[in-house]
Amino acid sequence: MAEREPIIEVRGLVNRFGKQAVHEGLDLDVYPGEILGVVGGSGAGKSVLMRSIIGLRKPDEGSIRVLGQEVLGADITQDPGITRRWGVLFQGGALFSGLTVAENVQVPMREYFALSDELMDEIAAYKISMVGLPPEAGPKYPSELSGGMRKRAALARALALDPMLLFLDEPTAGLDPIAADGFDKLIRTLADTMQLTVFLITHDLDTLHAICDRVAVIADRKIIASGTVAELTRFEHPWVQEYFAGPRGRAAAVASEPGRGPGVDGPHAPLEVG
Repeated sequence: MAEREPIIEVRGLVNRFGKQAVHEGLDLDVYPGEILGVVGGSGAGKSVLMRSIIGLRKPDEGSIRVLGQEVLGADITQDPGITRRWGVLFQGGALFSGLTVAENVQVPMREYFALSDELMDEIAAYKISMVGLPPEAGPKYPSELSGGMRKRAALARALALDPMLLFLDEPTAGLDPIAADGFDKLIRTLADTMQLTVFLITHDLDTLHAICDRVAVIADRKIIASGTVAELTRFEHPWVQEYFAGPRGRAAAVASEPGRGPGVDGPHAPLEVG
């Protein structure tokens, strides 16, 4: 079987803030069609890594290839050939407070295409329905929505242009367990039906067990290992053991039904050690 080509390929990434190095020689591959969970301690640089990949931060050194194109050193925020092929859900949703939900979903359409208002209204209504929001959510403002509904509205905006890649930064943070479980199931369903590749930053162990095909661990300023949750529980590193094999990790493992989550027992590449 031929090896899969990564849809995201990061090599030798270095990010520094003054004299403090956040990443030092970080390598990472993300493969088409997978949901990759990215975990690490506070300050490990999870969001910095995502922002480097999508062009919102210029790293100090390294190489980043997305969809076969080198993006480091180029202003990819001005390259619609790449940026319109991904969607981003930032922490908290980052919706425009002065726009309705429907208008928020239409923002990427207005940025890249000259569409009629009628067509944009139809597309926005479809995307709003796709993420499980009722039609009456469209004309509402973000302040009129619950936290879970705002997350779904932000997801609808991220999906506005039918992207190949979806970046999610702590999508279930602040949600109650029922809402978080519903959001996890939505992501898994959308990934399967739309054939999305998902780069998912999270600290939610339930999310890792439920929907992630593979998990990459950032520690010591690099990716120290990647694999399924089951594989990582056997990886001998203090932070990894505390995170995956500690009380919360064991509780999440017990709560997940054997064989359901693709990150539990499904066929995957063997554990990779950085």
